Amino acid sequence: MDATGSLEVRWIQGFTNKSVVFVDNKTVCYTCGSHICFLNLETKTQSVFQSPGRGIGALTANGNRGIFAFSEQNLSPSIFVYNFPEFQLKNELLGTAQLDYTSLTLSDGGPYLGCCSSLPDYTITVWNWENAEPMCTQPQAGHGVVSLVFNPLNWLQLCALDTTSLTIWSIEKSANIHVLKPSVIELPATDGSLDEGLVPTSHTVSVHFTPKMPPSAISGLKRNKAESIVTKASTKARLTPTAICWRAKSELYVGCAEGFLLLVDTESLCVTVLFNPTTAVASPELGQSNFQSLTLDKNGLIAVGKESVLRCLQIKGSQIDIKQTWQLEGPVATVMHSPDLETLLLSSNTGQIYILNSTQSDKIVKVLDISSGNFVAAALSHADKNICVSVRDSGELQLWSADGIGLGSLSLQTEVRSLACCPIAQYAAVGTASGNVLFIDLNKEEQPRLVHQVHLCHTPVDHLIFDPEGHLLTGASDSRIYVLNAKPSKTFSVIGYTVIPGPILSLSAQYIRNCEQVKVLALCTGQDGKNQDGNLLVVLSLPMRDLTGPDCVDRHGHLSAHILKVVTYQVPHPLNSSVLGISDVFAYCHKRKTLQRFRLPQDTDGPSSQQVVQLKPEQEVGGHPLGPASLTLSAHHLWLASVGRDGLLSIRETASMERHIELQCHSCRAGGVGSVSFSADSQTLLTAGFEDGSLVCTNLRIEGVDGAEVNEATRYSQCLGHFLRNVFNRENTMLIDLPEWGQRSPAGTEKTEESEVTKGDSEQYFKTKQNLPKTIKDLRDTIQEMMHENEILPDTERLDQQEYNLDAEEQRRMQAMMEQDKTRVKNEIEWEIFARCYLFDALKGDYWDNMKVKGSAIKAFHSEHEVKNYPLKERTEKEVEVLLRIQAMRTFEKAACTLQQNGLRKISNTNSEKEKEQGEEGHEAESAAATGSVSAQLGYSNPHIYDQFSLQTREQKINQMILLQDLIYRIKTAFNADFEAVHRQKTQELNHMRERNRHIRDIMLKLDMSKKLWEPSLTNSECPETLLSVDDSEIKTEKYLTPEQKRGEERKKLEEQSHLAAKGEYIRERALDDMMNGVLEVKKEDILKMEIPPPEFVLTKPDIHWSEEEKKAYKEYEKKSKDLIEEKEKYKKSLESEIKKLQTSTKNATERFDVTLRKLFEKKVKCEMAIYQEHLKMTYLINSVLIEEEMRNQEMELKLKFEKMVAFKDETAEEVKRHEEEVELFHESYDSIVAEDKVLDRDFRKEFFDVPSLVVDHLYKLFKRRPGVQKVRTQTDNNPNLLQEQRLCGSLAPNALVKMLKAMEELDAPENMPKSLSPSTWERFCLVRRAKVESEQKVKIQALTLAEMQANLQKMRDEDKAIQQEMKSFSDELESLHEEKNRLLMDITAQFLLKNDKVEVSTSDMTANYTDSVLHHRSVVEDLNRAIRRLGEQRLTFMVKHQDSSKSIRRLQLLLMQREAQEKALSSHKSQLTKDYLKKKHEDMTKQESTLTETIDFHEKFHVQSEQHRITKTKQLNRQALMEVRKEDIGEQVLPTILVTVSERRHICEAIPSVEYPNEEYDQEVVLRRNLDDFAKAQAEELVLLLRELVCLWTRTIPIFDF
Repeated sequence: MDATGSLEVRWIQGFTNKSVVFVDNKTVCYTCGSHICFLNLETKTQSVFQSPGRGIGALTANGNRGIFAFSEQNLSPSIFVYNFPEFQLKNELLGTAQLDYTSLTLSDGGPYLGCCSSLPDYTITVWNWENAEPMCTQPQAGHGVVSLVFNPLNWLQLCALDTTSLTIWSIEKSANIHVLKPSVIELPATDGSLDEGLVPTSHTVSVHFTPKMPPSAISGLKRNKAESIVTKASTKARLTPTAICWRAKSELYVGCAEGFLLLVDTESLCVTVLFNPTTAVASPELGQSNFQSLTLDKNGLIAVGKESVLRCLQIKGSQIDIKQTWQLEGPVATVMHSPDLETLLLSSNTGQIYILNSTQSDKIVKVLDISSGNFVAAALSHADKNICVSVRDSGELQLWSADGIGLGSLSLQTEVRSLACCPIAQYAAVGTASGNVLFIDLNKEEQPRLVHQVHLCHTPVDHLIFDPEGHLLTGASDSRIYVLNAKPSKTFSVIGYTVIPGPILSLSAQYIRNCEQVKVLALCTGQDGKNQDGNLLVVLSLPMRDLTGPDCVDRHGHLSAHILKVVTYQVPHPLNSSVLGISDVFAYCHKRKTLQRFRLPQDTDGPSSQQVVQLKPEQEVGGHPLGPASLTLSAHHLWLASVGRDGLLSIRETASMERHIELQCHSCRAGGVGSVSFSADSQTLLTAGFEDGSLVCTNLRIEGVDGAEVNEATRYSQCLGHFLRNVFNRENTMLIDLPEWGQRSPAGTEKTEESEVTKGDSEQYFKTKQNLPKTIKDLRDTIQEMMHENEILPDTERLDQQEYNLDAEEQRRMQAMMEQDKTRVKNEIEWEIFARCYLFDALKGDYWDNMKVKGSAIKAFHSEHEVKNYPLKERTEKEVEVLLRIQAMRTFEKAACTLQQNGLRKISNTNSEKEKEQGEEGHEAESAAATGSVSAQLGYSNPHIYDQFSLQTREQKINQMILLQDLIYRIKTAFNADFEAVHRQKTQELNHMRERNRHIRDIMLKLDMSKKLWEPSLTNSECPETLLSVDDSEIKTEKYLTPEQKRGEERKKLEEQSHLAAKGEYIRERALDDMMNGVLEVKKEDILKMEIPPPEFVLTKPDIHWSEEEKKAYKEYEKKSKDLIEEKEKYKKSLESEIKKLQTSTKNATERFDVTLRKLFEKKVKCEMAIYQEHLKMTYLINSVLIEEEMRNQEMELKLKFEKMVAFKDETAEEVKRHEEEVELFHESYDSIVAEDKVLDRDFRKEFFDVPSLVVDHLYKLFKRRPGVQKVRTQTDNNPNLLQEQRLCGSLAPNALVKMLKAMEELDAPENMPKSLSPSTWERFCLVRRAKVESEQKVKIQALTLAEMQANLQKMRDEDKAIQQEMKSFSDELESLHEEKNRLLMDITAQFLLKNDKVEVSTSDMTANYTDSVLHHRSVVEDLNRAIRRLGEQRLTFMVKHQDSSKSIRRLQLLLMQREAQEKALSSHKSQLTKDYLKKKHEDMTKQESTLTETIDFHEKFHVQSEQHRITKTKQLNRQALMEVRKEDIGEQVLPTILVTVSERRHICEAIPSVEYPNEEYDQEVVLRRNLDDFAKAQAEELVLLLRELVCLWTRTIPIFDF
């Protein structure tokens, strides 16, 4: 059939939410499935282009050139470039993409195409599509790229837009060499800020002055991994670009999803925020937009966002004004201009396309309205109009004409699963996911309506099928098949249903007119229903005459067995789809990838049988390579159509399935084809894509010898139409008269019948249901009585208990169910117990079994005081081995150091006696301070520990940390030993206390006392072993015992009884124990129990009848009783005193233990102090090692970068050299071409030697004449351009030559020929001038190319210089890193212990701040204190010495004042002074006195301030002087070592004379020491002068104070 037939696409509909682009001024194209649709915006006509491959990937077009390009969906896809409207293949580009292309773009400046591939290579490539050559490629550069756009002004710039960033790719061109260079645009943060974007992370402030390391050095990662991780973690959230638009001057508008509008300068990479919606001055209208698409218009910038508004923006600088606004029907995704800038195109994601021609009207016109979404099913109606019906997954039903024009739609507002068109009326049946069947009237194509609804079940209706003559509508849901009357006159009544074994995969029906039967074929999976394939074919035979009878169904609607004939067939291989023919079954087997035909037996019309008939395929041919597939038969049963997930539509003859024709209708990547259906004449097929959202209508063309089949299909269609015409007219009239479903009651007929059946059953069995519980209770009581009677019967008459079971099978089933539940619960409990046991074992193993010393505590007796030990793990063999190795190494190092020190002592001079004495006095304090820990004072020291000042290398620091860990381990071990001793002491005290309490209880028992005794015990923290064991008293529930455990318990009881019985044989011992507590003598304790019995006559005779002997005996009795009572009292007192002694002993013992525990606690505090101090030293060491490691990582990273830069520098240098040679060669060729052009100018007169000179002069003027530039432009450029004119470059120069030659045709016209010139000479002149023009254009081309090459060469030289500068910066950074590393190695962090009385720092805070402090030797501070004390004593002596003289002076002053007062009094008596004069004099004296008082106060304050200032300055100078003395002492101590080092280096320098190491540090120190000495002397002299001045001031102020 493939040689005589073909399939042609008639029309296609659908929209895939991809871009819509202009292919010329009036036509747009977009992707639809595996086709490209071209829509004429004026005529609204549509044309289809089928992909040469298996689907359409990325699509782009260039409307100026009439070119469109697309990629195929295939492995190693190609890019095809076609022209429009001829659809001629220009070229096929075979790239390196392995899976797909994400974006394509065409340039306006030449035959250039940019593409970006998807994973795994993510390559951006620029092609010359005319010669199919890649110009430049950049791998791993297009990750996340969603759009590529060429710069319209300059094809050497390409903008790549991805989901998070924006990149400008520049194509650097030099002759035929092209290189892509990226420039990443740093977008602003989401708040609009244009800063660096690094957010300072929170960190702990360190007191150490450590260098700041980069993240790569800290993390230890190499290259860009650490930087990328830290950058992502610490970078602010950036704006998300969504739309880009090029403008003049190579600038770029960028719209963001956050509502920002940016302007990017691609040359300087500067970003300007034109609109920020977060600011207070932002326009509220623009604030709601998110700029999804941008395009440049004559009037401004056109922008669309999520809202249904189109805006024209006028941008002046940073000022944005909304010039015009258009309201849209819905949101628009993209907007663009046509190439002639006359039409504005808008497209949405929901399938609408709008145009706006602002020059003609401001009204937006809708040119296309097709909903988006996937098609669920599609079918062709059987009416004369041949309408196509389709339903989408959103529930929208659409009608299409025979030419693919949308007629109308109806939203069903529900999820749709199936669709079928009726052949006897103009309606369609739709099956929904809720179990309903909807009947849609299609007589009014513009307004289809819902006329009826039937609820079948609560599961989705997955299959609907009409028989060819429209008698029945068959629906399948799960494993049920429902039969409905298809006639509207019967209101689509439900006839009945039947159940088949398993879920239904496919359904088909045929009508046998001879026997008036409808046969239905169902493919099902079987009872399990788990597979997607089925191997059971069930054929149902439904006689039409019997279906109208009253007994065709039972009360519940199930089809009767005498009406319905069911035959089940089983096939050898599982099938996916099947279709029923007249006597054949056609099916597709996905497992074998084949189409199979089965022949049904002839006796299928017999009665129903439960037997399964085995079927074998009669014919098997290859099918779709990618399944599953679905099948359908044509109306005349001669053609079989199959569609699969590969997207292919195949047509075969049913008589011979080998031959077939096929067509790629849909994309295999989108799931292929979902459904297929034939038209009534079998000439048209309709396919719906599975997930590509396209609907394809295909015509079947049959030619040649098979033309008879076409005629037969037509005749069959006409005959069937004529046969059904009367029924169609009648039923269609009834359908039209049916009201719309919403205008009547929504209750379905079948639902009413079902409710009536249920109601009748309930009323019929109401009394039975009421009596059923009582009947069951009576039956249970009767059975119980019978069982009780059975128990008292003899064994011969007694029945077995199982014989009373009414339903033994049900009982067994319930017991089995209970056993299963019991087993399940038991297994769950066992697994839970196992998990907990495993967790217990794991925790116990880690934190108990592996511990050498378990954690425990000791509590005091008389307080809540508690002391805990140190839990310790056993050291591993590796740790012990490392420790021993380090100790051995330290032993050798100390031995070597001792030898070196002995040698130095012989060389160096001995210290002075004073220094020796001071050294001996402070040796112990210095050692404690130098070690930085109190561990040595506690007696825990490690002789192998390094001195803090000798730790230089990384290995030494690591060894020091291990030695410190060993010291901590020793401290903890020693404390644990003391802890164990105290713990044992407490255990002993508790045992003694129990003994004393037991003795006290015995005494109290003898004294008949009842008192609660204090008897403490070990708590859980003191005895942690008790936490791991469970006592029987802790278990509140009854213990479950297995049968073996029960037998063991019984065995133990028998053993105990036998043991007690054996004890009963020792009767003598038992009697002794019972009578005398096991002893033969009476102890003193028994005195309290002794009683003297009175004489017998006391009880029998009254005392008056006693005899003398009896009275004498009674007196003896009274005396003995009195003695016994006295003895008892004495014994009681002795017992009470013994109780007090025992209690006092207990109290004293516990108090002594508390004292011991307090001492242990004090030791614990000291141990904790020592441990924390050692941990602090370890922390310093770890910090130092980490810093050193970070610096090493940084050094390695810098070296790697430097090496990489050196290699890149070498490559750049070679490339620069190569380009210089190429430029030189090209310059030589350019000079030769220029020389040839000059030769043409010079040889002009020689060419016309036969022409008069006057004419030659005129011809030479014409020879120099050229067409104007404006004329060239008007002749070649017909389309306006919003952007500036493109600059001419070497690649565009050939176009300029063509334009110039076209413009020269006007100058070569005969009208411009001089009158005196012959036509042959004019033609020769035109040829010479044209050659001259071509030569000039060639020179221009070469000049432009040379300029490009020189510019590129200069750029490469600049890059080379930049690389050199970067290398220098790397080198400087590496050198500074080395200096910093050396400084850190020299600056040693040491830990010191300072006592409170030895610290001259204010401790007002929790901890003292030693940042401004200076560390001095104790002797220096003591000398300073002695000097201060001496000066203070001298001052006190001076004050005491001058105290008497000051008193005598004050006494004389008082005498003088008295004399003056007396003299004044006498003179006042003698002289006659007025009252006014005395008053005035008194006022003057008061003022003078107040002035004098203020002066005295001022002098006192000034003196105090001066004194304090001098004292403070004196202390500072003394401290500085002592510091310098200390430095000088240190320098003198280090001098011998320096001398040895200098001598060693001198020997090394003499051995290696070529290497010189400058060493000026010692000289600088000597100069500094001298300067400090001079400074100290000057300060001392100044101090003496200040002291003298202080004494002078003091003596001067004494008289003033006295006054």
